[in-house]
Amino acid sequence: MPSWDPAAYAQYADERARPFTDLMARVAATAPHTVVDLGCGTGALTASLARRWPDADILGVDSSAPMLERAAEHAGPRVRFAAGDVTTWRPSEPVDVLVTNAVLQWVPDHLPLLARWVGHLAPGGWLAMQVPGNFDAPSHALMREVAAQHPFAARLAGVLRGADSVAEPSSYATVLAEQGCTVDVWETTYLHVLPGPDAVLAWVRGTGLRPVLDALADDPAMSRAFVAAYGERLHAAYPARSWGTLLAFRRIFAVARRTSDGG
Repeated sequence: MPSWDPAAYAQYADERARPFTDLMARVAATAPHTVVDLGCGTGALTASLARRWPDADILGVDSSAPMLERAAEHAGPRVRFAAGDVTTWRPSEPVDVLVTNAVLQWVPDHLPLLARWVGHLAPGGWLAMQVPGNFDAPSHALMREVAAQHPFAARLAGVLRGADSVAEPSSYATVLAEQGCTVDVWETTYLHVLPGPDAVLAWVRGTGLRPVLDALADDPAMSRAFVAAYGERLHAAYPARSWGTLLAFRRIFAVARRTSDGG
């Protein structure tokens, strides 16, 4: 996992929250006892689960210390946060609702992990996931293009992944259905209107650019050169208008319910 900057991530908090809201709208759990948010980040969205289900015990799990420090602001009697690796996490008891939002793109070959998570659900429990599906978009393709050029190639070889970071919707539907779940899988392309200068660059500074910034952290001059070259390409691909910058962002969603007999 890359390092995280809560302030950079929160710059477009409303736009980043919308897929989570749309995802959870398809989860019909009425009175869950245990709710887990794997990759909870700043905890703001996790806290919204507590407001929806005020009698549930809510756990947010994340591997980033800075994110968990921010998440602590949302802790309460039924809301807690813990450090953990989503790839090895196991619950102490079956989970009624398990949520993972914009996390699995960082986990290579994560389809088997989804199958394991279904096994952690209580009978009738829900698994809800969302991942970005925009790795072929200019925002990411241009980043890989610059990373492959001199003098960056030697430092950034293998740092950035492409479309293999996520599966297609049909693959998520298949793996979840094979675990004995009823499934609801879809995709949406959001057209975000981002305010401010260098808006798309600011967006990726909070997410997709993090691995590059980490890899070049010991060489500030090279990091600045990369951002300048990449930012110039972004200007051409995402022109700023008087009303903002338009960012098309495809996302993939899946909601699965484990059958009442546990599969």
